[in-house]
Amino acid sequence: MKSLALTIALLASSFGFVSPAAADETARFLQWAESPPMGWNSWDCFAATVNEQQTRANADVMAAKLKDFGWQYVVVDIQWYEPGANGFEYRAGAPLVMDEFGRLQPAVNRFPSADGGAGFRPLSDDVHGLGLKFGVHIMRGIPRLAVDRELPIKGTDLTAADIANKNSTCTWNSDMYGVDMSKPGAQEYYNSVYDLFAEWGVDYVKVDDLSRPYEDNLAEIEAIRHAIDQTGRPMVLSLSPGETPVDQGPHVERHANLWRISDDFWDHWPLLFDQFRRLDAWTPYRGPGHWPDADMLPLGALRQVSTSPHPKHTLFTKDEQHTLMNLWAIARSPLMMGGDLAQLDPFTESLLTNRRMIAVNQHSTNNRQLYRRGDQVAWIADAPGSGDKYLALFNTGGEATEVGVEFAELELPHKIRVEDLWQDAGQAAVHDAKFSAELPSHGSGLYRLSPAK
Repeated sequence: MKSLALTIALLASSFGFVSPAAADETARFLQWAESPPMGWNSWDCFAATVNEQQTRANADVMAAKLKDFGWQYVVVDIQWYEPGANGFEYRAGAPLVMDEFGRLQPAVNRFPSADGGAGFRPLSDDVHGLGLKFGVHIMRGIPRLAVDRELPIKGTDLTAADIANKNSTCTWNSDMYGVDMSKPGAQEYYNSVYDLFAEWGVDYVKVDDLSRPYEDNLAEIEAIRHAIDQTGRPMVLSLSPGETPVDQGPHVERHANLWRISDDFWDHWPLLFDQFRRLDAWTPYRGPGHWPDADMLPLGALRQVSTSPHPKHTLFTKDEQHTLMNLWAIARSPLMMGGDLAQLDPFTESLLTNRRMIAVNQHSTNNRQLYRRGDQVAWIADAPGSGDKYLALFNTGGEATEVGVEFAELELPHKIRVEDLWQDAGQAAVHDAKFSAELPSHGSGLYRLSPAK
């Protein structure tokens, strides 16, 4: 695992000469997410219908029950600017709320504190007052309605129609046109959007329709990163959806704090199984300030919209939920809870408040897959400030089986104290030469290995 200083040096060398000003910008940018972000996102539970009351309720629970464990971001996901959004589907040609410069604004019928042009500032202030941070979702590009109406770009004598690329559109959401970054006014438009977010006190921006196809969106990715930098406000940048191409790792780790490695991740075992391969493939690009993102945690109360025909609670078994948390922890994926915290049940709360698991996610180094042998998978990481190792063992098969390691392959002494991080602290046993555990189907274990004294 690279240190932050080494990360900056490697990124600079990868791209040839970097001016002192650009190097300083990169250093600041990476510092905004030195550890994987932890928070809540509204999509999995409320889809496009999230409102202010629901957001505040989730923020209140995070502040009361999760903040002390490191959870901090409250992120309002897609369509907050659409008065009539109605679930997991998108309406072609839906009316959107904008200001006079074509910048999207919260729909007041859903976010009443935005009335009078206040935007998200009142909600953001209240989230900050709880000791938390506030985030929003935004689509790549410029609203089609702004283009149709030829609304001006703030600070210029140009209009939205002058910069729109009508051949660059999202295949699943018709709200926006892409921005032609070769046109005068294009960067000024993006600057104006992120200036507005800075005025609102936004700390985290998830930009959608950007990671796929990545190569087509390079100019807009760089423009968004520049727009954030020029505000002077720290705003974590999350790119979505995946699958981001691994061969774009050198670019994306320089321009984003986290980026999706898959399409939307839901509570189905085949999707979880696929993330093992992806997280392993992204290992070279995992480091302070830049994190491969395996997507949200679909746990607890999900799909809380009347138009969804699917079950309202996670379909993962308890063993699969532990496997999800152990894999995201050892691979240092961002931890963004997708379920409704206002309906937080004791088991889900126990998954989100295990300090030792969270420490693996937030502070371990040199994280990597140790082996994959059929249905058996092992990951390893270093525990900073010690000679200890973190070990995660997984059984991805359909039957219970024993999964283990020999200490010699970990370059550890013969006698090792093994602590199960999901058991009560202080309970550990000394093992000679090797350690293994009987794991249920789709089950896992997370351990700390220390030389026995």
